[in-house]
Amino acid sequence: MRLTPENLTPNAGAASEPEVLFETINRVGLVTLNRPRQLNALSYPMIVALSAQLEAWATQDDIDAVVLRGAGPKAFCAGGDIRALYDSYRDQTPLHRRFFIDEYQLDYRLHRYPKPVVALMDGIVMGGGMGLSQAAQLRIVTERSRVAMPETGIGLVPDVGASHFLSKMPVQLALYVGLTGVSLGAADALFCGLADAAVSSATLESLESTLAGIQWTGHPLRDLRRALVREPVATAAEAPLLQILPALMSHFSAEASLPEILAGLACQDDPRYTAWATRTIDILRTRSPLAACATRELLLRGRRLDLADCFRMELAVVVQSFAHGDFIEGVRALIVDKDNAPRWRTSSYDAVDDAAVQALFKPWWQPGDQPLPLTGSH
Repeated sequence: MRLTPENLTPNAGAASEPEVLFETINRVGLVTLNRPRQLNALSYPMIVALSAQLEAWATQDDIDAVVLRGAGPKAFCAGGDIRALYDSYRDQTPLHRRFFIDEYQLDYRLHRYPKPVVALMDGIVMGGGMGLSQAAQLRIVTERSRVAMPETGIGLVPDVGASHFLSKMPVQLALYVGLTGVSLGAADALFCGLADAAVSSATLESLESTLAGIQWTGHPLRDLRRALVREPVATAAEAPLLQILPALMSHFSAEASLPEILAGLACQDDPRYTAWATRTIDILRTRSPLAACATRELLLRGRRLDLADCFRMELAVVVQSFAHGDFIEGVRALIVDKDNAPRWRTSSYDAVDDAAVQALFKPWWQPGDQPLPLTGSH
């Protein structure tokens, strides 16, 4: 069967307006993710449309830069359409594999794009939204931003290049962010290196006129920054994470296993950090133990890999997580049945078998094949 947006996504085309909008304003290609009621979660047709338009703009002489934004005040992009992936796996259609292959190709293309890319990370930015935004050369957050990679909560691992972009921060911070899925505000995102500037969301309401008024000097990224970041509203020095950083760095070391991390947090007796330690334990105990252990392995491996191999590693783990991990159960509990009572394959971190973790990293494709060649990207 030929894979197209129409036969991969249930009821595709039923929407009254496009799920992603494209326009050109004063040499800028403006992309608007247009599913505000779904918090602009990525559907497969959106990935196809984005890939095609970016490919076209890459060689157009009248386009100097690309700006990505989300429709509505709530989200830039809350992730991928995981319910569609759940249904695809249950119905044995190709979508649940094709989605990730083409999404990763799109993200990789953005990382290697020949023109500056700006991501307006206003509101919720999670999962697939992080894959898009972290590829941009200029990442702008606002007071409404909630930045996170919360995949362990649905039995998955941080993907869309997270094993690459989280590796740019200290390993302890990367493990904390990736394992807990903690939501970061503007200052914390700046501190973690997941954003470059913070502005008031009100300044983005007149984006079209702002772009139209740019006087180009031959340096598109600098010109865009000057136009969009006039009055920064937060700095990394204001990050709430700084208040618990000593404890965080102590507990989330690369040498510590998940059981050891939990044990250390339980023994935290410094009154400055006990409340944080208790909250962190509570968060970790709601996560899939298998997915969390696989996340730790993925983030540590990613620090030794280049960008393309990070995506390939993630593709193996994510697809294996459908049949051999906790993803299907996580989506059932949180999205489908909404009982918020997932029955994970392994009920505790102590019971996680390392062989089960390593099995998730085994390529599911045949030797000599490569479903994610990552060639032909600019």
